[in-house]
Amino acid sequence: MSTEKSFRHSVSWLFLGNTGTQLLTFVFGIVLARLLAPEVFGLLVTIQIFTGLAGFVSGGGMGQALVRAKDVTQRDFNVVFTLQLLIGCCIYAVFFFSAPLFARWYEFPLYTDLLRVSALTFITRPLVNLPNSILHRNMRFKAQTTVRIITLLVSSTTSIGLAIIGWGVWSLVLGGLSGSIVSAVLFSLFARWRPGLDFGFRHGLDLARYGFLVSANDIVIYIRQQTTNFILGRTLGMTSVGLFNKSDSLMRMPNSFITGSVYQALFRALAKHQDEPAKGRSMFLSAIRLVCVYTLPFYIMLFWLAHPLIEGVYGPRWVDAAAPLAMLSLCGPFLIIENLSGAVLAAHNWLQRELYVQCAVLALTAIATLSGLSGGLEWMSAMLVLVSIYCAMHMYLLASRCIGTGWRDLARAITPAAMLNGPLFFAMWAITALLAPYASTTHPLLIVLMAGSAGALLYTSAFLVLPIKSLASERDRWKALLRAALPGARPEA
Repeated sequence: MSTEKSFRHSVSWLFLGNTGTQLLTFVFGIVLARLLAPEVFGLLVTIQIFTGLAGFVSGGGMGQALVRAKDVTQRDFNVVFTLQLLIGCCIYAVFFFSAPLFARWYEFPLYTDLLRVSALTFITRPLVNLPNSILHRNMRFKAQTTVRIITLLVSSTTSIGLAIIGWGVWSLVLGGLSGSIVSAVLFSLFARWRPGLDFGFRHGLDLARYGFLVSANDIVIYIRQQTTNFILGRTLGMTSVGLFNKSDSLMRMPNSFITGSVYQALFRALAKHQDEPAKGRSMFLSAIRLVCVYTLPFYIMLFWLAHPLIEGVYGPRWVDAAAPLAMLSLCGPFLIIENLSGAVLAAHNWLQRELYVQCAVLALTAIATLSGLSGGLEWMSAMLVLVSIYCAMHMYLLASRCIGTGWRDLARAITPAAMLNGPLFFAMWAITALLAPYASTTHPLLIVLMAGSAGALLYTSAFLVLPIKSLASERDRWKALLRAALPGARPEA
C-alpha cells in the first residue's frame, strides 16, 4: 500500500472512531444534561482541573515517545510501564491526603470523597497507556476505535443509570472510573500485551527526555484550557463554569473528530518519514487543505445556529451558553492550523520551541479571561478568539521553519476552503434571516434541521460543481462513490 493510501486508510479509521465517539458523547451528554443541573457539571469540571493536570505528569509523555521512536524493544515498554505505575501511585497518594484541603478551598465537604475516588484512575492509567501506544505505533487504528467506542458505551450508560436513580455528581465520577477499567482490559487484549516490571530506568533515558518535553507541553496546554474554568469558578460561580464548558466543548467537537483524526495519522507518518522533507511538506499542506474543507462548514453552522441548537438540544436552562458558542466558533480555522502544526513539531522533536509558544498563550489566556469578565461570557469568548489567532500563527511559523513551508503555502492550502465557505457564510445568514419570523412558533430543532439541511445541500453542491483545481482528485473520488451508491449504477469501463 502506498504512503498516500496508507495515510488515508489510517485517517479513515481514526475519523470513524472520533466521529462515533463524538456523536455518542454528544447524545449521552444531552441525556445527562437533561438529568443533571449545570452546577453538577461545573463541580466535576473543577475536579478535573486538578486530576487532568496530574494525568499529564503520570503519563510523562513517554507513550508518544514510544510511538515516535524508530526502534523499540519489549524492555522499553516494561521500563515505561514501571515508571508510569510508580508515578501514578504517588499521584494517587498526594490526592488522597490533600483531598480535605481542596474541600476547604472550595468550601464543599463532598470534594474529599469525590477527589479520592476520581484519582483512582491514576492507578489504572498505565494499563491503558502502554497497550494503546503499541496499537498507535503499529497504526492499528481499527482496534483503537473499537476499544474507544465500547469504553464510551460502558462509561456513559453507567453514568446515565446512576443519574436516573439520583446519584448526582457521583454518576459522572463512577461512570468515568468504570470506563477506565474496561479500557485497560480491552486495550491489553487487542495489543496482546501483558504488564512487566523493569527498574532499569537508565535504559529509557532517551524516551524520558522526549517524553518530558511532550508532558511539559501537554501540561501547559491543559492549564491554558482550564485557566478560564478556574477563573470562572472563583469569580462567577459553578453555573458559569458549566455554561462556558458546554459551549467550549461543543465548539471543539468538529476539530476533535476531524482534525484530531488527521493529527494522529500525520504525526506517525511524519515521524516515519523524518528524512524525506518534501514528502513531509506535501502531507502537512494537504492535511490543512482537506481538513479546512471538511471542518469549516460545521463552524459556520455553529455560528448561525448556536441559539436554536442549545435551546432545542439542552433545554431553556442552558440557553445562556449559545452566545459564547457562536463567538467561540470563530476559533475553528485557527484550531486546525494550531493542531496540525503541532503534529509537525512533535514528529520532528521541536517541542522545546513549542513550549515557549504555549507558555505565552497561557499568559494571554489568563489576561483575556480576566479582562473579559466584566462583559460576560460572550465578551470573554471574543477575547479568547484573539488568543487563538495568535497561537495558530505562531505555531505555523515554527512548523514552517521546521519543514520549509511559507506563508504563501498556507494561503494556497486554505484557499479552497475559503472559496467554498465564504459563500456558505452569507447563505446561512440569509437562510436564518428568512426563518427568523417563525422562530417563536417553531421548535428550535426544526429550525436547526431546516437551516442545516439547506446549508449542507448548498455546500455539497458547490464542492461537487465548482472547478477548484486543488480539490479535483478529492471531488472525483466523491463523485465515484456517489455513482457507485446510486441504484442501478454501472462501473465505468
